[in-house]
Amino acid sequence: MLTGVAAPMPIRNIDTDMIIPKQFLKTIKRDGLGVHLFDEMRYLDDGSENPDFVLNKAAYRTAKIIVASDNFGCGSSREHAPWALKDFGITVIISTSFADIFYNNCFKNGMLPIRVDEDTLAKLMDDADRGQNATLTIDLVAQTISGPDGGTVSFEIDPFRKRCLLEGLDDIGLTLKKADKIATYEAKQKSSQPWL
Repeated sequence: MLTGVAAPMPIRNIDTDMIIPKQFLKTIKRDGLGVHLFDEMRYLDDGSENPDFVLNKAAYRTAKIIVASDNFGCGSSREHAPWALKDFGITVIISTSFADIFYNNCFKNGMLPIRVDEDTLAKLMDDADRGQNATLTIDLVAQTISGPDGGTVSFEIDPFRKRCLLEGLDDIGLTLKKADKIATYEAKQKSSQPWL
C-alpha cells in the first residue's frame, strides 16, 4: 500500500522527451536522473526553478503519484523516462491512457501505471489539486485508490503484472525464481550432449 502526495498534471500528451529530455540520455545508470525530470518545465532558462511548475511547489516536492491527462508517456521509447520518474520518487502514475511502450517500461521498473476513465480522472485530479491535502492511497492488493475525503475507486490490472509488483520481480527476478530448474536442465544437457 502506498499513501503519498499526488501532483496534478492536467496536460495531454506528456511525451518521454518532456519527462527526460534527450541530452540526459547518455547514461545507462538508473539513478541520478530525477534531478532532470521534466527539466524544460521545471527550470527557467537561467537554470533556476520555475515557481509555476507543480513539482517545484512546496506541497508537491515530495510527490509519489502523478495524476495526468491522456496519453502519458507517448513519444520515443526511452526507458530513461520511468527511471527519471522513479529516481525523483514517483512510483504511481494515473491517467486515462498511456503509450504502450512507456506503460510496459513502468512495470519492468517497479512502477504502477493506473488507467482510469475520464470521470474518475476528473475526481482524482480535483483531489490532487488540494496542495498539502492532496494525499491518495493506492492499495495494489485491493486494486483501489482512496482520496483525502475517504472516497474510493477501483482499478484494473493484469494479475501477472500485479504479482510481479507485489513480489518485487522484474524479468531477471522472474528467471531467477526458476534457477533450480535451469540448473537441472543445464546439467542434463551437459551430460547428454557434452560437446555443446
